[in-house]
Amino acid sequence: MRPFYVALAGLSLLAHSVALSTPQQQPMHDVGSPVRTTEGWTWSDCGVETDPIRIDSIHVTPDPPQPGQDLTVTVKGTVVEQIEEGAYADVTVKLGLVKLLQKRFDVCEEARAANASVQCPVEKGAYTVEQTVALPKEIPKAKFSIDVNGYTVDDDDMLCLNLKVDFMKRPFPRLW
Repeated sequence: MRPFYVALAGLSLLAHSVALSTPQQQPMHDVGSPVRTTEGWTWSDCGVETDPIRIDSIHVTPDPPQPGQDLTVTVKGTVVEQIEEGAYADVTVKLGLVKLLQKRFDVCEEARAANASVQCPVEKGAYTVEQTVALPKEIPKAKFSIDVNGYTVDDDDMLCLNLKVDFMKRPFPRLW
């Protein structure tokens, strides 16, 4: 699974814009608590109010995600400032404290390669992006965290997203 696609929904997801470049601390985006759809996964918008991309919702099917099955991710978000060629996202996947992946993705290249419905330049507006990926059946029963930090072509903050996925959860309680 391309961890970026979870972000690209945010970045148009992935439509996975520009934060103020002042040295002052910016207020956090008031989202209350993380959006929780099941006990198996959560997400939170860790960006600031001035970020060019704001994630409104993320929905996954099946919920919770299951190793060896296709995972469809639907992300709804709003782009408040045009996203241009050269925008990128830094994605870190961790198992506990251990980094499994730390990689930079070109947002526009990833959108083209995935034949995404949203392509660069991404104009202002509301977007819904859906992407299906095959999850490997070899995913270990563990808790993963995925941190996505997106940046504009000018290296300004564009998006921040934190996801937690727990493959240790059972979809049904043990009856014996």
